[in-house]
Amino acid sequence: MEHGGDATATTAAPLLASSAKPGDEPRRNMYAFACATLASMTTILMGYNLALMSGAQLFMREDIGLTDAQIEVLAGSMNIYMLVSILAAGWTADVLGRRGTLVLANAFLMAGALAMSLGASYAALMSVRFVTSIGVGFSLVVAPVYNAEISPASARGVLSSLVDMFVNVGILLSYVSNYALAGLPVHVGWRVMYGIGVLPPVFLAAGVLAMPESPRWLAMRGRHADARAVLVRTSDSIAEAELRLEEIKQAVEVPQEAGRGVWQELLLRPSAMVRRIVTCVVGLHFFQQASGIDAIVLYSPLVFKKAGMASNTAVLGATIAVGVVKTCFILVATLFSDRLGRRPLLLASTGGLAFTLTSLALTLCVASPSTVSAAACVASVMAFVAAFSVGFGPMTGTYTTEIMPLRLRAQGASLGMAVNRLTCGVVSMTFISLADGITMPGCFLLYAGVAAVACVFVYVRLPETRGRSLEDMDVLFAK
Repeated sequence: MEHGGDATATTAAPLLASSAKPGDEPRRNMYAFACATLASMTTILMGYNLALMSGAQLFMREDIGLTDAQIEVLAGSMNIYMLVSILAAGWTADVLGRRGTLVLANAFLMAGALAMSLGASYAALMSVRFVTSIGVGFSLVVAPVYNAEISPASARGVLSSLVDMFVNVGILLSYVSNYALAGLPVHVGWRVMYGIGVLPPVFLAAGVLAMPESPRWLAMRGRHADARAVLVRTSDSIAEAELRLEEIKQAVEVPQEAGRGVWQELLLRPSAMVRRIVTCVVGLHFFQQASGIDAIVLYSPLVFKKAGMASNTAVLGATIAVGVVKTCFILVATLFSDRLGRRPLLLASTGGLAFTLTSLALTLCVASPSTVSAAACVASVMAFVAAFSVGFGPMTGTYTTEIMPLRLRAQGASLGMAVNRLTCGVVSMTFISLADGITMPGCFLLYAGVAAVACVFVYVRLPETRGRSLEDMDVLFAK
């Protein structure tokens, strides 16, 4: 479908948004919503494990005697470790299925949470972060792919944004855990924070097993009857289910005709169209993290202390407020991505990031920190996470999953997420050192410049994808 000889057939393919025949009774598909919700809930544990360090490190310093450099590496190491599971996730999802890979992810998350709560040294904690990273990497890649493949076009933006919503729920829960358990003895509190994450993966794995497998994976395995049964239950009409199945069958036939490896087609010898798609995927994932979101998620307590907050209680309370705002504004993307489209939300979000990061830098330039400067800093951070959540946060995964051709989708998602996590790891492992070198306001001005470039990138490079079938996306990149 991506080659010249198939261009006419591809262009003629109807969009899912208009696939229903006259007389078909449209329905709101709650089954697809339930499946996407269960798949997305695995990412709660990702958000929880990544952000828990923001408050736990205040107590780990005292209990284990960690230095600033060790905290910096420990906080960001999971993103680097994650590259292994992220790059393996596409292959694993194609072999075990999307559902089986999510079950495996929960097993690693449970083991990681238990081992982290028992860690007694810096070396032990670094080793455990690798175990946790395997589960996080699998869930981060496979959940968006599953959601995109299970969702009807009319609700794909909403259902795909559930992944980022649940990541943010996990972040919020980690902030609440930091605050609620801060009163426990130093050597106990942070261990309980991590220990809380042991049981949820068991229940989530059971929920995942109750979901159907992705219809696209079933079709790739030649199980067309099973794929049709799933599509009938997850589409808005029977006509749409039949259309989706035909498009999937056509897309599945392409690898046999092409005869080339997936990674070879993605990176070594891509067609002009695939090259444009990969540029969009890599660019979006890079800019999302290079704009500094994890510097805020992981180090907001240090930022607030720099602005004049003195007590740990006040600092951790402020992080909860930030977490609430970040989570609530995901609803904006959820409600409007299928109405306004992905592109307008991404443009508004990136422009907002550039403005709010500049504002945050200015609040930290005050010579004598005060209550007013601290309040202005918290307000700027809230505005920053709100701007991130309305577009850049949830829409990056949605958009990049949508535009990848079926035969490249799992590995393409892995590639994008690998760039995402590598960039995130660099940001999170250098923030403290960078702030020492160019000052904390200088860091945020640097991130503001990145966000401004990201806004230009979205405007110039990214077409709208709202309402198109997953198999019809290559029309947008054919020229």
